[in-house]
Amino acid sequence: MPSTVKIHKIAFVGDYLPRKCGIATFTHDLRQAVCTQYPAIDCVVVPVNDRETGYEYPAEVRFEIQEQDVASYRRAADYLNFANVDIVCLQHEYGIYGGVAGGHILAMLRDLRVPIVTTLHTVLEHPNDDQRRVMRRLCDLSARVVVMSERSRHFLTSIYEVAAEKIDFIYHGIPDMPFVDPNFFKDQFAVEGKTVALTFGLLSPNKGIENVLHALPEVLAEIPEFVYIILGATHPNLLREQGETYRLGLERLAQRLGIQKNVIFYNRFVELRELTEFIGAADIYITPYLNPAQAVSGTLAYSFGCGKAVISTPYWHAEELLAEDRGVLVPFGDAEAIAKSIIALWNDEPRRHSMRKRAYLMGREMIWSHVAHLYMDSFRRARHSRPPALSKTKAVRPLSEEPPQLPQLQFSHLLQMTDSTGILQHATYSIPNFQEGYCLDDNARALVLTVLLEELGVDGLEIQRASTTYAAFMNYAFDGATGRFRNFLGFDRRWLEDVGSDDSVGRAAWAIGACIGRTRRRAFHSWAAQLFEPAINAVLEANSPRAWAFALIGIHEYLRRMSGDRLMNQHRDTLTGRLLELFDRNATQAWPWFEPLAAYDNAKLPHALILSGRWSNNTRATEIGLRSLRWLADVQQAPAGHFRPIGSDGFMSRGQAAAQFDQQPLEAQAMVSAALEAYRATSGNCWMKVARRAFEWFTGANDLGLPVCDTSSGACYDGLHADRVNQNQGAESTLAYLLALVEMQLVES
Repeated sequence: MPSTVKIHKIAFVGDYLPRKCGIATFTHDLRQAVCTQYPAIDCVVVPVNDRETGYEYPAEVRFEIQEQDVASYRRAADYLNFANVDIVCLQHEYGIYGGVAGGHILAMLRDLRVPIVTTLHTVLEHPNDDQRRVMRRLCDLSARVVVMSERSRHFLTSIYEVAAEKIDFIYHGIPDMPFVDPNFFKDQFAVEGKTVALTFGLLSPNKGIENVLHALPEVLAEIPEFVYIILGATHPNLLREQGETYRLGLERLAQRLGIQKNVIFYNRFVELRELTEFIGAADIYITPYLNPAQAVSGTLAYSFGCGKAVISTPYWHAEELLAEDRGVLVPFGDAEAIAKSIIALWNDEPRRHSMRKRAYLMGREMIWSHVAHLYMDSFRRARHSRPPALSKTKAVRPLSEEPPQLPQLQFSHLLQMTDSTGILQHATYSIPNFQEGYCLDDNARALVLTVLLEELGVDGLEIQRASTTYAAFMNYAFDGATGRFRNFLGFDRRWLEDVGSDDSVGRAAWAIGACIGRTRRRAFHSWAAQLFEPAINAVLEANSPRAWAFALIGIHEYLRRMSGDRLMNQHRDTLTGRLLELFDRNATQAWPWFEPLAAYDNAKLPHALILSGRWSNNTRATEIGLRSLRWLADVQQAPAGHFRPIGSDGFMSRGQAAAQFDQQPLEAQAMVSAALEAYRATSGNCWMKVARRAFEWFTGANDLGLPVCDTSSGACYDGLHADRVNQNQGAESTLAYLLALVEMQLVES
C-alpha cells in the first residue's frame, strides 16, 4: 500500500461529546488522537442527535444528523460529498442510528462518493434478519471495516460473509498513563489506606453491579478496609424512561446489605483527565456485565491498558483481552465467585502485580497515539483500493460485441465555459473559475472540436460564434515580434508569460492546420494560413516529442488541402524522423516506447507516426506507430477488460508498473483518436474495439464503474481518483470527452 496516498480531510461520523455515551467518547478520543498525530489533516465531525435540541457541540462539528429523520442522513451525504472530504470514518452501533436495525445510516452511505472506513462496536453472533441485512450492506458499502476483537473478525467472515482482506483489527484506544502505585491517587478521593475496586461507565441493569454488591459482605469479612467505587451517570435512555430508579435501587441494596459505608457512588459523567485519576486510584477493576455478546468494552480497555488487575465476567471482549492470566474471569451473575476472586487476588500480591504488568505492557499497543497511526493506515488503504461497494454493486460492464449507442452531443457546459475572450481553463464543480484564466492549449483543442463539429454537420450559430472566439484567442496569443505563441492569459486579459510551452505551440499548429484542411469558412483559411508556418517553425525549435506529434497531426490536416507544399512535406519528414530516432534510442523488446517514461497524452506519439507513415509512404513509421500503440493499448487494459489509462500520480517508468490513478480524460481521448487512426490504416476491427473500449471509460466502463462524463450537459469530470470521480468540470476534460465523442460519431457516420 503506497505511503504516498494523500489525505487532507477526514469526517468522523457517530455520537459525539458532550452527548453522554461510550460511542461519543470513542469518536471524540479517536478524532483527537488523529488530530494530534496528523495536525495538517482537517478532522471534522458529523454527529447523530437523539434529541431535537441537539447538543452544545465544539467547533469541529460541522453538520448534524437527526437520528430518526432519514432525510437528514441524505443531506449529510450531500454535505460530505461537497466538502472535499477524503475519508468518512463511521462508528457503528445498531442503537445510535434510526430506522429498523439502525438502517437509516445506509441512506447516507449509499449516497457518499468518498471511501468509508467503518468501526464496528457490536458484531452479533445471532442477528435477526434485519440486523443481518443492515450489517452486510454496511460492510458492502465500506472500503475498510475495523474490528476490536478477533471474535468480531471471525463473525464477520463466517456469519456476514465479509471478505477477510477488507477487515482491519485495531484495539480500542486508551489514554497513555504511567505505571504507578494506586496509592498515588487515593488521597484525591479520600480513600487513602483503603483497598479500592472500581466499576465505571453509564449505569444500566445489564452492567451486573448488584452482583458485586452481593459479594461485598464476604469480601469485607476478609478485607475490612475494602471500598467499591461506582463511577458514572445513569444511561440517558434509561434516565428518560425510568429516571434514577436503577441507581436508587443499588443504593437501597447497599443499605440492606449493611455495606453502604464501603460503597461510594459518583453520579456523574467524567472527562478523560478525571477518569484517568479514578482508574489510577483503583487496585482492582471489576466488569460484572451480564451480556456475553459484548464485542467490545471501552471501560475494560481503559482499565486493562492502564495496568489494573481486572476481574470480569466472560463476555467476548473480556475473554479475549484477559486470556493467558492477564485478568480473572468469573461466571455470569455469580456473586460468590466475585467475592472469592477479589479475596484470592488480594492475598496473592505477586500474581496481582504480575497481572498488572502483563496488562500494562500489552496496553502499550492500545494507546491512542499508536491507534491513530493504525487508523491512518486503514484510511490510506481505503483511499488506495477500489471501493468494495462499487466492485459488487456496480461491476464494470463487459465490452459487448455490438457497440452501445453513443451519447447525444450536448454543448451547454462548453458554452458556459466560453466567454467573449475564450474558453476558461478550470471550473469549480461546473462553475467556471475566473481566477485561473485561459490558456492556448484549451482554446486550440476547442477550435479543433468546432472544426470537427462542422464536418459532422452540427455547427449551429452558437458553435460558430464559439469557434470564432477560439480562433481570436489564438490570434491574440501569437506574438508577431517574437514569432512565438503565449499560453496563459489572466482573466484581466493580461498575458502571464512571454513565451508559451512547447506543447501549447504544438497544439496550436494542430488547430491551425485543421482550420486550413477541413473548414469551409474562407475567412478561417486566410487567417490560419498566416499563422501556420510560424507555428511549425516554433515547433521545429522545440524539444518536446508531444509538440512534434501535435504538429505532425496539424501538418497532415494542412496537407489535406495543400498537398503540393514541398516545405511542409519536408517538415513532416523531419519531425517523423525525430520521433523514429527517439524510439530507436529508448525502445527495447519489452519496452517499445519513445522515452524511459510513459507520461501524458501518450497515444499522440504513435498516432502521429501512423498518420505520417500512412500518407508519406513511410512503412517503418507506420509499423513503429502500430507496434508502440499496440503495446500502449495492452498496458492500458485492465484485467477485467476495460480501459485503464496510465495514472498521472507517478505515470509509468520503464520496468515499473503503471500508476493506476489519477486517471485523466486526456488519455482516453488520445487513445480513441489514435486507435481510430490505426483502424483507418489497417481496417482491423481490433482497433475499433480499442477505440470503443477507451471511449466507454467516459461512460462508466472503468475501475470504479462510474461515469466520468455528464451526457446531459456535455461536461466531463477532471479525472478518476482511487476512490471517486473528481467533481470539477474543467475545459481540458470536457474537450477530451467531446472530441472523443465527435470522432466516434464521425467514424460511425
